[in-house]
Amino acid sequence: MNELDQHARNIPDIGATSLENLRSVVRNGFQQWRDQLDELVRIPSVSDPSFPQEKVKQSAQRVAELFREIGLETRIATALKSDGEPGAPAVIAHRPPQPGKPTVLLYAHHDVQPPGDETVWSTPVFQPTEHEGRLYGRGAADDKAGVIAHLAAIRALQSSDIDTGVGITVLIEGEEEIGSPSMQAFMAENAASLRADAVIVADSLNVDVGKPAFTSSLRGLVDLTVEVKTLEQAGHSGLFGGPAPDALTALSRLIATLHDENGDVNVNGLLHNKDTDVAIDEDEWREAAQISDGVQLMGSGSLSHRLWAKPAIAVLGIDAPPVEGAANILTPKASAKLSLRIPAGQDPQDAQIALTKHLHDNAPFGAQIHITPGELGKPFRSPSEHKAVQIAHESYETAWGERVAETGIGASIPVVADFAEAFPDAAILITGVEDPSSNAHAPNESVHIEDLEKVILSEAIFLAKMGLSERPFSDTRNG
Repeated sequence: MNELDQHARNIPDIGATSLENLRSVVRNGFQQWRDQLDELVRIPSVSDPSFPQEKVKQSAQRVAELFREIGLETRIATALKSDGEPGAPAVIAHRPPQPGKPTVLLYAHHDVQPPGDETVWSTPVFQPTEHEGRLYGRGAADDKAGVIAHLAAIRALQSSDIDTGVGITVLIEGEEEIGSPSMQAFMAENAASLRADAVIVADSLNVDVGKPAFTSSLRGLVDLTVEVKTLEQAGHSGLFGGPAPDALTALSRLIATLHDENGDVNVNGLLHNKDTDVAIDEDEWREAAQISDGVQLMGSGSLSHRLWAKPAIAVLGIDAPPVEGAANILTPKASAKLSLRIPAGQDPQDAQIALTKHLHDNAPFGAQIHITPGELGKPFRSPSEHKAVQIAHESYETAWGERVAETGIGASIPVVADFAEAFPDAAILITGVEDPSSNAHAPNESVHIEDLEKVILSEAIFLAKMGLSERPFSDTRNG
């Protein structure tokens, strides 16, 4: 028997009667929590600074009220960003552990992505709408369902016959969707009140509807804006076109150097991890990604390798004259915002330096290049040896009736690396309520309602089992 099997035998058992009691509590309380999710979705808490930030404050205030209503000591806090401006409001709620019991930190975020083109939404963006077992609306999945999952799991535990005295701290961030610019300072200022033995990050996705997963690796994020200048002023395309390079052509040629002929990233100095052994059905993935008919996928290697273990670069936007009304002139300047996803093990500052060097070295026609650095997000890889991870696997499998898959994900959750640095001995569990059809960040975002109920039960079981454990709560490598 290996070490993990030996420790698995010591996973606390809450008993069949208490488990059924907990199931009943979750079932009976679910409609109230659904109503509270509807309420949060109606608040357009878009953290992008071009949107009204009073809505983010309103969202934080309501989230704080919800946790205060179930008896947790709750406050709203902010920290300063690197530019000296205050960050978005976050909610911290807490109940202390009983003597000798561990503490679990529950993380989610209450800010949401911009709605995008509202004409392609099938339902009103900020009006929660139920259809065929799913709840639609911006933030319904990412990540207000995560907020409600934490709230409901705590309330279910309190209402059951097995509140085992685990300490609980809740952190609901307000700026995750813009890269958590103040979160590192926030963590430093609040480290003592956030310290925990295990962390549940409810901001990822499951394998499919009814099939739970833990995310064991996350790519990090580097973004920057590159400006290309070729002319001091706009010129007549007939008089000067040909010899005089226009900035849009130069920018297009520069962007084309970022990938090779296969679509793999072509920037020196970026890390490529080993291939994974997780198979992803390409047809199902193409459908989930909404790839247009006849369009080939970029890159080489397995899908999981390309999604989780290799860098990826995307062009997020270009500043240039619009097609409508474009004059017959040569554009002197053009810029693009680039997003670079980096795999676990890659330092984001090193990646930013490598990308910046590539852009300067490959400037076509001697074009002048100006780089404006953006946000940096660290990648993450979770160890599986921690005893809390084993407790989590058993808890979630009990609730779902399915084995929990361990997957990587190409997205970034910047705060996860901050947790890993701040609490090196804690187990960090990345879970979520989303599935491949949730359309997070895209039109018609939704959450599967039955899966949300399963997530609540899973987390409540986990909290109960953690409360049956004693501190010091070390990982299995330390006994």
